[in-house]
Amino acid sequence: MENSADGFSRNYENPKVTGTIKSGEILESSGIVQSRCSENVFWTHNDSGDAEFIFAINSEGEKLGTFRVTGAKNIDWEDIATVKNQAGECFLYIGDIGDNARERRILTVYRVKEPSVAGDTNTNKKSAIPTEAAEAIKFIYPDARHDAETLMVHPATGDIYILSKQFSGAAGVYKLAANYSPDKPNTLEKIADFTVPAVPNGLLTGGDISPDGRRAVICDYFAGYEIELPENDKNFDNIWKQKPAKINLGERAQGEAVGYSADGKSIYATSEKKNSPLIMVRRK
Repeated sequence: MENSADGFSRNYENPKVTGTIKSGEILESSGIVQSRCSENVFWTHNDSGDAEFIFAINSEGEKLGTFRVTGAKNIDWEDIATVKNQAGECFLYIGDIGDNARERRILTVYRVKEPSVAGDTNTNKKSAIPTEAAEAIKFIYPDARHDAETLMVHPATGDIYILSKQFSGAAGVYKLAANYSPDKPNTLEKIADFTVPAVPNGLLTGGDISPDGRRAVICDYFAGYEIELPENDKNFDNIWKQKPAKINLGERAQGEAVGYSADGKSIYATSEKKNSPLIMVRRK
């Protein structure tokens, strides 16, 4: 993948701010994903300190609705992913995977049917619309307790990937196959170590898998990084062996959220802090 003089991939245009998240309810946008079922709808959530709310916004950053995830609890929500199944239903996956003090043995990914954003949904936390009941997917790590802020779900297989956040050394890539147990904690499988071209090289804060299941974008506080599965390779787990290309995600006060557009032709990013920008980087 060819790089420009500043080290960024030539496969992407310069970042463009499409809007600003001005809602007073969204102060720590810690994950971003574009809906695969509703046009111009993005989902985000706050970091720890909030209750179990998700927010629908559009590409201008305008809030379209506030929803309460039924049966969930926000201990430290760090990332969000989405999958559209063969029946055309969309599901959101919310990663309660943050653990700064490494005190949590059992962590959770919530899987919930994506709410419909239609008509007048100008709601707030007091009038939040309840979602359908969320499934709580419990898991533990196979080695040690980790802090993590990166959650990905493969759009075809439904396999879940969690990348640890390391202040020193490589991040770990952990996998939970789609045939997980719904009734008891699942032990993740560590499948790779992963680093980005930055210092530190494992301080990962968000990520997503492209709709075609062949690319992945990961971010830290400084930039985005994309890896791509070789053309004839059908085993997604081999993507972690590829060299990351650096993506310019623009100015972010505390960048912890990145995701692909529904058509896979752009990357979107946002940031924690008040009035954070919604940034789009289009693939050439």
